[in-house]
Amino acid sequence: MTLPPVSESDRATVAAQLGRPPRAVRAVAARCPSGHPSVVQTSPRLEDGTPFPTLYYLTCPRLTSLVSRLEASGLMREMTERLGTDPDLAAKYEAAHRGYLAQRDAIEPLGTEVSAGGMPGRVKCLHVHVAHALAVGPGVNPFGDEALELLAQDWPAGDCA
Repeated sequence: MTLPPVSESDRATVAAQLGRPPRAVRAVAARCPSGHPSVVQTSPRLEDGTPFPTLYYLTCPRLTSLVSRLEASGLMREMTERLGTDPDLAAKYEAAHRGYLAQRDAIEPLGTEVSAGGMPGRVKCLHVHVAHALAVGPGVNPFGDEALELLAQDWPAGDCA
C-alpha cells in the first residue's frame, strides 16, 4: 500500500491533534468523515534512527478518547482471553500481525518480529488496532474491526475536528 506523502497542512493538523509535533510521519493513512487525519503512517525509525515499530498511529482526538474508554472497560483483557479459546480468531490475529510486519518491512526492515499492540499473543493497545483497521480496511485486524463496531454509535458522527 503506497500512500502519498503527508502535506504541511496535515502535519500541522496532526500536531494540533497530538499537542506536539508528530514524529516520523510518512502519510495520512485514514481520514475522519470531516476530512482531517484520523490515522498516520509512521516511518519504522524516528529521525534519530531509534526503532519505532508502530506503523499506524491514531491521531483523531475524539476517536482516541472513545478507544480509551473501551480500554478502561477491560475489553483488552477479554479479547486476550478469547485468543486462547478461539483458534480461528487467533489465526486471524496472527495474520494481522504478519501483514503489519510485511507492510512495515516493505518501508524499512527493523529486524524484529515485534509489530504493535501486543500482536500476536495478546491485546495490549487497542488504539493501535483501531488505527491498523482504519488504515488497511475491514477484515484484516479482527480486534480493530471489533472495536470500531463497538464505537459505531459514537464515531464517526458529527464533526470530530
